[in-house]
Amino acid sequence: MCTVNPTIRTRQIAGRSLAAVAALALSAALPATAHAVSAAPASAQAACDVLAPGASATAEAAVRAACTQIGVWYSWGGGHGATPGATYGYYDGSDPDSLHDNERKGFDCSGLARYAYAQATGRDLINGTADDQFHTSHAAARFSAGQGTAPLLPGDLMFWGSGHIHHVAVYLGAGQMVEAYESGTHIRVAPVRTGGDYAGAVRIDGSGTVPPPPANGGTTFETWGTQVRTHSAPSVKASVVDTFPGPTQVSVMCQQHAEKVTADGYTNDIWAKLSNGSWLTNIYIKGPASLPGIPDCGGTSTPPPSGGSKPFQTWGTGVRTHSDANVNAAVVDYFPQPTTVNVTCQAHAQTVTADGYTNDAWSRLTDGSWMTNIYIKGPEWLPGVPTC
Repeated sequence: MCTVNPTIRTRQIAGRSLAAVAALALSAALPATAHAVSAAPASAQAACDVLAPGASATAEAAVRAACTQIGVWYSWGGGHGATPGATYGYYDGSDPDSLHDNERKGFDCSGLARYAYAQATGRDLINGTADDQFHTSHAAARFSAGQGTAPLLPGDLMFWGSGHIHHVAVYLGAGQMVEAYESGTHIRVAPVRTGGDYAGAVRIDGSGTVPPPPANGGTTFETWGTQVRTHSAPSVKASVVDTFPGPTQVSVMCQQHAEKVTADGYTNDIWAKLSNGSWLTNIYIKGPASLPGIPDCGGTSTPPPSGGSKPFQTWGTGVRTHSDANVNAAVVDYFPQPTTVNVTCQAHAQTVTADGYTNDAWSRLTDGSWMTNIYIKGPEWLPGVPTC
């Protein structure tokens, strides 16, 4: 994540609660009609390029990848989904300009840097916040604030923050950089800023072997943590198949609800089946509690209606439920594809515009979470469902 002026407002770095991880995937809030993306002027497009010699081919590729996003929205939390790329953001909790970030598909500052180097290397090399990127283990060189821009080459990452890093930009050369600046703006080229709380720069080491494509049709995800184990069945009591001493990449085939696990402050009952047939708790896979785009392994199904609830079919992909009837409330669950939900009651609450529809009706599900009626098949006010 990134903030531009901490003396005006302070934004918290997202923690690893399931809701916060989901919000990052963040990858993204409930899909909503995005504000129109303003096309960048031709002059701005031309100015965003490798503007000095000497950079590695990887660094130049990262610059050009970042430059393809000129004119895309800044969105708080954007670019932090399970895989690199633009995502819908969410309200940062303090900045009025951030109130519409859930409607803006784009990047925050670290999301843009992550995307640039993922495109350049084929690996999710610097996933994390600006502070994480400043302290990355993939640094080939570091430059202090006092050195200014003299030793910098295109592709170097420039950082701001005193004690805690809150902003990052990609250096272009010739005193210019490309950045996702703050809510309400678009990705832009700007003159470098080496005053204030400029903290220095990092040159990313993009060398190494690019991992092979996912095996057997799986989807690649990054893990986190150390000494993480996979098992022969979706249970920590099952035999250990593999141990990951540090973060790595895994190919996920499917996922299902199974044994509930509490580890490192998180609780989740969803397990991912990997391409080698072993199982890994989703706690240690970067992304929301339920991985986007990953099918169910067939081991779970929607429970039958209970407590007077009524089953309804959903539609759409990447649909989220929330802890309250508001798209800025914490994310409870994520539906990568249509499914069945059990509705207990409904209420008029926040008005949502998404996929061409506007509705202020929300449904409360049996797990206590809320879902906009836009993504539930049927009329705007569901028949036979009482008011909450």
